[in-house]
Amino acid sequence: MTHLEPAPGERTLRRPELRPLWHTVHSRLSSGRPVTRVRLGPLDEAQREALADLLGLDRLPDARPCVPLARLEEAVTELSGRTVRETVTELVGPLGDRAGERRRQAGDRAELWTWLDGHDTVRAQPALSDWAASCRAAGLIGASPERTRSLLTDALTVLAELPAQAEPLPVFAARVLNGHSHALDDGTPLSTLVLRALATLYDTVPPQSAADRRALWTRAGVADDDLSATVLVGGLRPAGDGPLARVARVCAEAGQAASLTLAQLRAPGEFTLAADPAPVVHAVENPSILALAVRRFGQDCPPLVCPSGWPNSAAIHFLRLLADQGATLRYHGDFDGEGIRIAAYLLDKTPARPWRMTAADYRAAVARTPHGPQPGRLTEAPWDPELIRAMTEHGTAVVEELVADVLLADLAEQCERSPMPAQGCVRREPLPTIAK
Repeated sequence: MTHLEPAPGERTLRRPELRPLWHTVHSRLSSGRPVTRVRLGPLDEAQREALADLLGLDRLPDARPCVPLARLEEAVTELSGRTVRETVTELVGPLGDRAGERRRQAGDRAELWTWLDGHDTVRAQPALSDWAASCRAAGLIGASPERTRSLLTDALTVLAELPAQAEPLPVFAARVLNGHSHALDDGTPLSTLVLRALATLYDTVPPQSAADRRALWTRAGVADDDLSATVLVGGLRPAGDGPLARVARVCAEAGQAASLTLAQLRAPGEFTLAADPAPVVHAVENPSILALAVRRFGQDCPPLVCPSGWPNSAAIHFLRLLADQGATLRYHGDFDGEGIRIAAYLLDKTPARPWRMTAADYRAAVARTPHGPQPGRLTEAPWDPELIRAMTEHGTAVVEELVADVLLADLAEQCERSPMPAQGCVRREPLPTIAK
């Protein structure tokens, strides 16, 4: 086979001494920006001679010449009949578009952060918006929006499943993350990301030690036993001979509250609620409210549940169980920063709806107790955007105990409407005066 020799013009363009020229032109054209001239150098004497021959110069150019692209285009076209773009593509490789790539990357980043800010989990728990902002500030993982989104998706999947059901961390990870039991091991990027979110949610400092990290996981329901997680309940009389129904009934009939463990809730046995009408179960943040209700109503206490602060796995499991049995859930908590975050968390994790937790309720409470403590860090209340504006305006927290009389009045009204009161809703004991 006969190999054709390149034409003289081609041999000129392929001279080794011109390689710096073609690589520099290739880089400038790949910038995606308009190019009118190209700065070269430093060039040695042989390279300067080759450039002078190419451009038809009558003397050698400087060691750092500035070559007009139009002049180079004329010379290349005259020698080969091709354009400069075609020539550098053949000699160096395909041209890029760095400016266009930067625009695409900027668009991808903007789309990623918009997706994170608008994610259902972040919107339902506005405290996580601070975590989302910290993720944005930390930037992309490996400069890749795809990798970053994948990790954030896993983190949001984990957060949506919390509180866990008192499972060991590898068991929880395997259940939630498609069998990847080590995905949340200490020190993994996903574990670090989730723990940062939990610290933001609980308004604590990020964990600094292995003990701190274990404590944070335990608070989120990731533990080795199902006896530590408990929930308080009063006035609940479910039907059925299961252990859960019997414990709740015995305590309600004795006018006492019951502390139910996650172990009992996981194996409730026969447990049913009256179907018509569907019972209303109220939930409160603080045990003192449950104690006051039991003291006031005794055996006739309406159904009341208390997660005792941040809802653990037992509280969430029990409220979901009640909702599955047809109960209507209503929740009240403190009017302060943490109380709002707790409420948003519980309302996101269960079918409960707010109970006297509107801006109007807050303003009425502040009018009675205008000199309270500072409310702390405030995040949006998804059920009433006006609430945080009102709390910011007054700058005062109202703890649940200060509106106990209002809450107990609601419970008394519910008790009077109940079709099956145990002994009529009588007031067992005067309500103690709450210090203002």
